[in-house]
Formats: sequence, C-alpha cells, structure tokens
Amino acid sequence: MDFHVLSSISLLLIFLSCTVIIWIAGVKITRAVDAITTHFKLGEAFGGMVFLAIVTNLPEIAITSVAAYHHDYDIAVSNLLGGVAIQTVVLVLIDVFGVGRSAPLTLKGHSRILILEGVALIMILTLVMMAKQFPAQLVFFRSTPIEWLILIIWLGSVYSISRLAKSEETVLEQRQIRLSKLRHPKSPFLGGIQSAMLVLAVGAVLTLGAGWALEYSGEILSKRWHISGVLFGGTILALATALPEISTGIASAKMRDYNMAVSDIFGGNAFLPVLFLVASIISGEAVIPTLSNSDMYLTGLGIILTCIYMVGMVLHAKRQVFQMGIDSFCVLLTYLIGLIGLWAIA
Repeated sequence: MDFHVLSSISLLLIFLSCTVIIWIAGVKITRAVDAITTHFKLGEAFGGMVFLAIVTNLPEIAITSVAAYHHDYDIAVSNLLGGVAIQTVVLVLIDVFGVGRSAPLTLKGHSRILILEGVALIMILTLVMMAKQFPAQLVFFRSTPIEWLILIIWLGSVYSISRLAKSEETVLEQRQIRLSKLRHPKSPFLGGIQSAMLVLAVGAVLTLGAGWALEYSGEILSKRWHISGVLFGGTILALATALPEISTGIASAKMRDYNMAVSDIFGGNAFLPVLFLVASIISGEAVIPTLSNSDMYLTGLGIILTCIYMVGMVLHAKRQVFQMGIDSFCVLLTYLIGLIGLWAIA
C-alpha cells in the first residue's frame, strides 16, 4: 500500500491506530514474558533485558531495516539515539503510575544486575560517540569495527547478567522468598507455558507490523508538516516507538516486578545501538560515521539520564516529589532542558 496517496487525516489515524496496537500488545507481552521467565527460572532482570528489550524494540528494528534498505538514515538514526533518552524518561512514568506513592522506583527496583546493565549501556553509547570519529571508508564486513565491538559488549553483558541472575535467584531461594508473593494476584498470565509463547509470538508480529506503519506514516506526515527529521525522529517518533516500554514497564511495576521494569529500559537502550550494525549490513555502508551533531547530542543526553538513575540506585533515597523519586524528577527536568538544547542545535 502506498501511503503517499493518503490524506494527512488518514495517515494520522493510521499513526494513532498503530500506537494503540503497540500499547495493547505490550501489556500482553509483559505478562507472557513474566510467565516464561518464571517457568524457565531466568530471573526477572534477565527476562527484562533479553526478551522484553528485544520484543519491545521491534518497531525500531523495522524502522532501521527499512531506512537502511532505502539508504535514508536521518529519521531512523535519530529515532535510535533519541529513543535511548526518551525510554529512560519512561522510568519517570513507571515511577509515577506504576509505583506511585508507596516508594521511589529505584528504591524498589535496584540490584547488581541493573547496575551492570547501566554500565554496559554507558560503554556502548560511548563507543557510538567514538565511532563517529572514524572515516566512513573504514568498513569491516560491511560495517565499522566498533559496530561489531558494540555487538560483542552487548552479548557479553547478556552472558554476564545471566550468570549473575542465577546466583541472585539462588540467594532468594535460600531466604525462602517466593516469587509469587512479589506479584499482584490479578496480574499474572493466565494459561500454560505454550499459551505464553504463543502470545509472545503474536504480540511480536503485531508490534513489528505496527512499528513499520508507524514509521512510514509518521515520516510522510513530518515532511508534509515541515518538521525536521532529527527533531521528529528524536522526539515524536521516539515517543511513539517507546510505547511498548511504557506499557510493559507500568504493567511490570503493577505486578511488582520492579527489576524487570527497569531492566526492560536499560536492556532495551543497550540493544538499540546494536541496530547500527544491522543497518550497515543491510545498506553496505558505515552508518555511525554519518551521525550528525544532533545525534551526538542525543547520545550524550542518554548517558547523563542513565547516570542519574544509577546514582539513585546506589543512594536509595526515600523522598518523593509529585509521586516520583528525586532521581526521576532530576531525569525529567534534565530531559526537558535537553529538548531545548536539541531544538537550538537542530
């Protein structure tokens, strides 16, 4: 179907419909992943990093793949790096609507696993900024060497966290803490493990298709409305594609899987730069060296926001402002100021 022949109203309806599909699928996926990770004893944080992180980033996978095929990177690249920043801000929403007045999110959800995920994310984002300095002609297996290094670091973090998750789960078992007691009695997935896998598969397909339509319709609308590709990709599209993280994060928090809620964000953010390798392989060109100053700005903003939450996990402050932790308030304020800076340089 050629979206270009549709009216702006029709495109806007498609855009909004896709956001609804992504939101509903995200809630269903959360409960399915919760059942799968519990059945196979993978640990909450590991389930969030691997399963939820990849599945909820299917819209970004679709957007990046299509953009790489057409050699049109502006919106896709800004969506990836802007997605890191805005998905970190999703933790603010989870803090307010998922946890509420009981306590700050980072007081409920903190562990060595999450700190390790944050460190891996910062390392990966730093490598993105370093790779920007490499010449575009430096290609190794259809990409730059640093893009392969990013993949290695992400895989290494997944392996390390899987081992750490098993050790922490053993400690919990020794303390006779039943995982079922940590969950809301009305929220868990109703059905067997096969049903959970089927829901995960169907939800993934719906999210992938909706993500493609979201990007395609949104890109046409941005051109018709004369919105900068960087601003659109780093804000509006990034927010739309972050809907799975919002829905799954709030759903995880309401099930009291606080580690999974935070891990979904940190793990998903660490996975996003891996898509630069996918884009390079598809296009045959080195993508990261083509990043703009605005893209580097978004990368730095993502690092700062991640650091704020990591500090919150270490300090364990109990104070709240407007039903959010002090760290969430600082993240929200920093992001809003960051948007002003992005508008200024874009």
